[in-house]
Amino acid sequence: MSIGQVPDPVFAQKMVGDGIAIDPTDQILTAPCDGEIILLHAAHHAVTLKTPQGLEILMHIGLDTVELRGKGFTVHVKVGDRVKTGDRLIEFDADYIALQATSLLTMIVIINADRVANTAYRSGPVVVGQDIILEVTLKADVATVVESGKLITSEPIVVPNPIGLHARPAAVLVNLAKPYQSVIRLHRGDNSANAKSVVALMNLDVKHNDRVTLTAVGEDAKAAIVALTQAIVDGLGEARSMPVAPATVTAQTLPPQPPSDPDRILGVVASPGLVVGQTYRVRESALNVIELAQNPETEKQALDRAIAQALVDVTAIRGRVKSRSGASKADIFAAHEALLDDPELLDLAHGAIAQGKSAAYAWQQAFTAQADQLARLPNPTLAQRATDLRDIGQRVLRLLVGVDTEAATYPPNTILLAANLTPSDMANLDRAHVKGFCTMAGGATSHVAILARSMGIPAIVGAESRILELADGIPVVLDGNLGEVRLNVSPAAIELVQTQIAQQQAKQANDLQSASQPAITLDQHRIQVVANISNLQDAEKSVALGGEGVGLLRSEFIFMDRSAAPSEDEQTEIYRSILVVLGNDRPMVIRTLDVGGDKPLAYVSLPHEANPFLGERGIRIGLDRPDLLRTQLRAILRSASAGQLRVMFPMIGRLEEIRQIKAMLAEERQQLGIGPIEIGIMVEIPAAAVLAEQFAQEVDFFSIGTNDLTQYTLAIDRGHPKLAPLADGLNPAVLRLIAQTVKGATQYGKWVGICGGIASDPQAVPILIGLGIRELSVSIPTIPTIKAQIRTLTLSDCQTLAVKALTMATAAEVRTLCPI
Repeated sequence: MSIGQVPDPVFAQKMVGDGIAIDPTDQILTAPCDGEIILLHAAHHAVTLKTPQGLEILMHIGLDTVELRGKGFTVHVKVGDRVKTGDRLIEFDADYIALQATSLLTMIVIINADRVANTAYRSGPVVVGQDIILEVTLKADVATVVESGKLITSEPIVVPNPIGLHARPAAVLVNLAKPYQSVIRLHRGDNSANAKSVVALMNLDVKHNDRVTLTAVGEDAKAAIVALTQAIVDGLGEARSMPVAPATVTAQTLPPQPPSDPDRILGVVASPGLVVGQTYRVRESALNVIELAQNPETEKQALDRAIAQALVDVTAIRGRVKSRSGASKADIFAAHEALLDDPELLDLAHGAIAQGKSAAYAWQQAFTAQADQLARLPNPTLAQRATDLRDIGQRVLRLLVGVDTEAATYPPNTILLAANLTPSDMANLDRAHVKGFCTMAGGATSHVAILARSMGIPAIVGAESRILELADGIPVVLDGNLGEVRLNVSPAAIELVQTQIAQQQAKQANDLQSASQPAITLDQHRIQVVANISNLQDAEKSVALGGEGVGLLRSEFIFMDRSAAPSEDEQTEIYRSILVVLGNDRPMVIRTLDVGGDKPLAYVSLPHEANPFLGERGIRIGLDRPDLLRTQLRAILRSASAGQLRVMFPMIGRLEEIRQIKAMLAEERQQLGIGPIEIGIMVEIPAAAVLAEQFAQEVDFFSIGTNDLTQYTLAIDRGHPKLAPLADGLNPAVLRLIAQTVKGATQYGKWVGICGGIASDPQAVPILIGLGIRELSVSIPTIPTIKAQIRTLTLSDCQTLAVKALTMATAAEVRTLCPI
């Protein structure tokens, strides 16, 4: 029977591939053609056969039979066996399976349908080895490629991308793969995907640190494998140190609870900011899509024209976004361009057109089915990419039905309310009229949220559904800092908020004007406010905003996104150039190479680890690869004469480590004939805080990395999509470790700084100063604000707050001490 009759959308909508279904009358699955067994599922309910012509045919016995975990199945073949038509593959207990599973229907599916030019189906009763069920005509060029080449397989590749192969890296891989004539597939475990299909790659759900392999067949197979392997290792154009969730998003990302206050609608912070405006709900008009058509060729041409026009439109949007928000934000639309040329989508649509469906109906069914499948994936980032697919799908669909695709216009001072917004909506948003938006769908890592932050538009996502019940024109306050929309706000309250906004803007301007002044408390205690930087450009920005030095140079960025480590000379020049920008009066602390965990290097082979944050990372890699560490130490020493240079080492947890490093540094210093430099450690592991008194006898200073210290203290992965908001550095347990570090350091006259996220948090600053912190290394944009805040404080008041904070039970209680 037709596979469309299968009561499972994954097969019926041809998400796995095209094929046919068998309703078995016996209990033996036999080979439908000659071939080689290339995959055998661990649950023994499915097997994949590869034909001499290169077709990959999946045979899947029953529906939901994977849950039987092999019970009721007897396998007669193994991977690598060559079989003939009619050979026994798997026997099954039909009675048992019929009682336990949804259906006994067996699907026979061609999973590399991109190689098929035409398919002729049969129906009715069939007999093994006698009746033809499916006739397949291969695309001529593909058939030639497969017959003329050998299968080339890559070595296992560890995927470095922090959130796996989501839309953008998948699009990069597709664009790199398409110029090759070979048939290329990416394999993850028992599953594989066409490497020239963004949708197929995303549905493969490849995660960070997954091991994958590439296979290719054709004349240029070897070249394809070499190039694509390196591209995956290099991160497919994505900075492998990027966080899963942007650091600027500090509010809750857990699903909001029902509010006790009916005048507040809660959501998740997508883009910070405070605005006042009037509601305007986005209403999507239904498109008139006709199902059937008379001429398949005419419909196919109409689809091709619509896709071509959509590509022109998206390319223009990409250019506008690049000029306004930069190349990284514009790359969101590079993924849209790739989706328009996705073979999986086109195959689904063309197949439906061939069966008499209209272009609009076929396209709508194709992109909706694939988007729904993405939305069901457990990876929240990949699930959010369903919005991108629906965005580009709707763009083509509007062109097909002749609906105007121009940007919508909104009244002045609009607060948009919508079930969801798309990247295209954001790119065309009228910034003169739209002050902010709130959507029911979406997350803090969605492309819409990323674009909102780049445009400076306050935004809330994941809000309660009642936002769609609000009438247009209602005055509201959208607070992107707290993640809420306030309703029924009195005119007096609105005026107060508008005054608050004006005051904030004026304060920012005043803070900037006084940014060059030192940060001295009212009772004359100076706090050094320095910057966390990654490169020379960051150093220049920090100086312009009043930065008094660099408390953290993340040297790993010099090592990343390249195929080999930077040389000693190259590193020396980089460090020296930054010191020159800072001048003799501003110190710089270089953190030695801090990779591993969420920051792999292409040229440093690390074993797969179940928990990489507790494995080989930070100084552990430096001690394991002393060639890397010694080269960096020499470069640091050689550049020291250009300014005030200090060095610190990450992930120190044992005294043996710092002693070994000090000996190594002394050896290199003596060989170069260079004087001593100040040495410090990062306090990230609770053991370092507990042993601060002992470490203070070994080093000159401490810098507390509160992001890692918090995650290790609370046992919460700071990149976890649900738990990360609970990893608050103002948790009293973390504060007590900070206090213990300061106490141990002070006993031996050593100073302590903070280079983690809470150094930039206005609610944390008074408490940190009260605990004895004397240097705050902050994000560059916050330098003027933090310095201005310090000038309003007294050390005695800060010490009183710190004592209270250490007695409290939760981070939320601590935050009540210092309301913003």
